[in-house]
Amino acid sequence: MSVSSKASELEDADSTEVTQDLAFEVLSCRRRRDALHYLLQQERTVELRELATNLAAWENDVPVEAVTYKQRMRVYTALRQSHLPKMDDNGIVEFDVDRGTATLTDDASELQVYLDIVPHNEIRWSKYYVGLGVLCAAFIVGAVVGVPPFAQIPGMGWASLVTTLFLVSAVAHSYHDMNNRLGSDGKHPA
Repeated sequence: MSVSSKASELEDADSTEVTQDLAFEVLSCRRRRDALHYLLQQERTVELRELATNLAAWENDVPVEAVTYKQRMRVYTALRQSHLPKMDDNGIVEFDVDRGTATLTDDASELQVYLDIVPHNEIRWSKYYVGLGVLCAAFIVGAVVGVPPFAQIPGMGWASLVTTLFLVSAVAHSYHDMNNRLGSDGKHPA
């Protein structure tokens, strides 16, 4: 399927329905993800100049005050001519070209399911929990079979250990997810 036919297919879709294809198309570009991250943080209408300046700071790994005119204009032009119109056409952002402002639409909240950031160098939580379950099962089998030192730990000790391991893991998982989500505080997630 060609890019133009794919784009027209996305435009023909109901604007109130954020499909998986639409989400992946909109979120396929880092700069659009960064724009959404900033807009989610602000929860208000943002001027294009402010958005461009903050994205340029992130992209160049410099403080906002150190962004040069050239850096800001490179981002500003791409946002104005490409990224914000695309997100506007797909009902994710309301982009007012004349005023130079962008606001998230209610449909943008439907993207939240696709916005979790999974860093490339980390183990997936699903695999972590499988490993934790296998480890706990091995401990229990060792206790049942009578392998020292596992056999010396009473049943309540094992129940407490397994519960503690899963509780600590769940708290760490929740904290991790909160900090690796577009729209969380600070610079965009890695």
